[in-house]
Amino acid sequence: MSLVLNTLHERLVFSRRTRILAQQISAVIPRAAKTVLDVGCGDGTIDTLLMQHRPDLTIDGVDVLVRPKTHIPVTEFDGEHLPFSDKSKDVVLFVDVLHHTTDPMVLLREARRVARTAIVLKDHTMNGLFAYSTLRFMDWVGNAHHNVVLPYNYWTWERWEDAFDELNLRTYEMRKKLGLYPAPASWVFERGLHFVGGIAVAE
Repeated sequence: MSLVLNTLHERLVFSRRTRILAQQISAVIPRAAKTVLDVGCGDGTIDTLLMQHRPDLTIDGVDVLVRPKTHIPVTEFDGEHLPFSDKSKDVVLFVDVLHHTTDPMVLLREARRVARTAIVLKDHTMNGLFAYSTLRFMDWVGNAHHNVVLPYNYWTWERWEDAFDELNLRTYEMRKKLGLYPAPASWVFERGLHFVGGIAVAE
């Protein structure tokens, strides 16, 4: 069953998802930004598409496991400490990474330290009927076959806002209608469960 679901996911979801996410993220990254650090970048597929929309950007990645072939330069890291100096990147980017950690605040603090201008997030909000079970199912289908850690650590929107306040971060753009799935799948798997947000790093 998992093999069948994985095959369907790759054929019907992955290509559309990466293309749309690249479009959405490119619009949220500040126009003055030049350097981006993608945390948990995988093989850099989304970053390649992102640079097609924003050829002005230079993107490097970090991941706990560096794949044999990547589309961008990738540095291995321990999952908690970003191997970059303070204010060394214009933007720190997370695409569906923080809910795979036991404590998202650890990496958010590191992003706050490394980013000069903004943190850009694509993640989930656990708000609405059956939100948790829907997010668990999507996570399992998309990641279990890659041996990705699945703590299913989803936050409500209220918890995200509390985290931003605690770290003195200010939301400058928030997109909750992303169009990642075609109808009728969108009726189940979107409904406000995803967001792409631009978060300004306040001094």
